[in-house]
Amino acid sequence: MSSSPPPAPPAPYRDNGRIPNTPLAISLVSFLLGSTFALGVATTLSGNPLTPAPAFHDAPWWLTGQLGFFVAAWATFHWGEYAVTAGWNLEKCSVDSFLLENGTLYHIAHATALTEYFITLWFFPSWKTYPKFAVAGLALVVLGQTLRSTAMIHAATNFSHAVAFKKRDAHVLVTDGIYAWLRHPSYTGFFYWALGTQLVLQNRFSFVLYLILLWRFFFYRIRAEERALVVFFGDAYVQYRKRVGTLMPFIP
Repeated sequence: MSSSPPPAPPAPYRDNGRIPNTPLAISLVSFLLGSTFALGVATTLSGNPLTPAPAFHDAPWWLTGQLGFFVAAWATFHWGEYAVTAGWNLEKCSVDSFLLENGTLYHIAHATALTEYFITLWFFPSWKTYPKFAVAGLALVVLGQTLRSTAMIHAATNFSHAVAFKKRDAHVLVTDGIYAWLRHPSYTGFFYWALGTQLVLQNRFSFVLYLILLWRFFFYRIRAEERALVVFFGDAYVQYRKRVGTLMPFIP
C-alpha cells in the first residue's frame, strides 16, 4: 500500500492579474459591483433615463438616468463574466474572470466616454435629448449582454477569455445552439453591448471611437483565433466558417 500523499488539487485558473485570486478579493469585488449596480439602477429608475434631467430631486446636474443605466450595465457585464464562468466553466474561473483588468485601452475608452458625456451634458445638454437613440442603445445593451452570456453558457468549458493556441483533450467544436447562428456570439454580443452604451449616453465621438477600436480589435483577434481553430479542427472548422458569419460589419 502506497504511503505517498494524495496529489494536490489543480491550481485555479489565473491570468497573471494584479487583483489577488483569493475568496476575500472575489467577495469584495462582487460586493462592490453589486453596490455599483444597485446605485445605477436606483439612479435610472428615479428619473427618466432618456433625458439629461437629474435623476433625484435637488441632485447635481450630472446625476442622470442615462449615467445610471451606463453604470448599471457596466457592473452587470463584469459581474456576469465571473458568474457565468463560475457556473459553467469552473476550471477556468478566477478573479480575472471579472475582466476588470481588461487592458489599459479598455479603461481609457470608458474614461473617454464618461468625459465626453459630462462635457457635452454641461455645454450642449440638447445633444442628450434624443430618446430614440437612447431606446436603441438600451435594446442593444440588453441584446448584447444576452448574446454574450448565452454564448458562454452554451460553450461551457470550450469557452476561454484568452485565445487558446493549444488544444485541450476535452476541447470540442461547438456549432449548435447560438453558434449555429453566429460564429463568435460572445464577441458579437460585446461589440453591440459596447456600442449600445454609447447610444444610451448619446456620445457622438465615443460611439465612433468605440466602433473603430472594437472593429479593429475583433478583426485581428478573430483572425488569430481562427488560425488556431483550423489547426485544432481542420476542415470541420473551415466548412463551419463558410456557413456561419459573425454579424459584425466587414468581418465575414
